[in-house]
Amino acid sequence: MDTTVVTQVLRDGIWVVIKIGGPMLVLSMVVGVLIAIFQAVTQIHEQTLGFIMKMSVIILTLLVAGGWMGETVLDYAKEVFSLMAATR
Repeated sequence: MDTTVVTQVLRDGIWVVIKIGGPMLVLSMVVGVLIAIFQAVTQIHEQTLGFIMKMSVIILTLLVAGGWMGETVLDYAKEVFSLMAATR
């Protein structure tokens, strides 16, 4: 493998991580901001409220998009292994 192939594989790996982690991070951030606004308005400062809501959103996201996430990782792994086999 030359450096361009390695660079492309690493670039694709970073893109896969962004595609998989992005939806969960963005949704948990939005929920965190909404809970923070709710807590500021109502003056309820319960720490577990935000944690439980964020965990619920992450679990729901995994249930909805888990198949797509697994398929994306599997496609990337197949690509990497095929490149490794081709260079032998």
